[in-house]
Amino acid sequence: MKYKKTNAMRELDKATINYTVLCYPVDEHNLAADYVAQKIQQPLEIVFKTLAILNEKKELIIACIPGDQELDLKKLAKVAKNKKVEMLELKELLNQTGYVRGGCSPLAIKKRHSTFMQQTALNFPEIVVSAGQRGLQIKLNPQDLINYLHIQVADIIQ
Repeated sequence: MKYKKTNAMRELDKATINYTVLCYPVDEHNLAADYVAQKIQQPLEIVFKTLAILNEKKELIIACIPGDQELDLKKLAKVAKNKKVEMLELKELLNQTGYVRGGCSPLAIKKRHSTFMQQTALNFPEIVVSAGQRGLQIKLNPQDLINYLHIQVADIIQ
């Protein structure tokens, strides 16, 4: 399948980080991680979804968690040293990140934000994150992504 390079891919290229692009057919009615994992033929626990969260100061926080898990807002707030955090409203996603639902990547967001990743990512030689566009995923070494984005690794799932 042909694709155009996304900003996330260009950022990885510039940083000389190895990655593989995985393409899949987009179903506008099903943007769930389990659908993506099935279509790219990868285990759901290595397909990480990127979530946008706001702290009490309305600052954006990014969280990457396995597709088969749910974010624990209290754990994230504690790790991020915030009193309270809440999910960013979907209508604000494009404005705040430059991405649409189903295509949000931890890479190439409008500006750098505090980013957190579920610690289970370190259990795998490679994980998958969005390439910044529906229908495209990036498979890469989790430590490369963590080092590049200065991601804080912690237990942030329920």
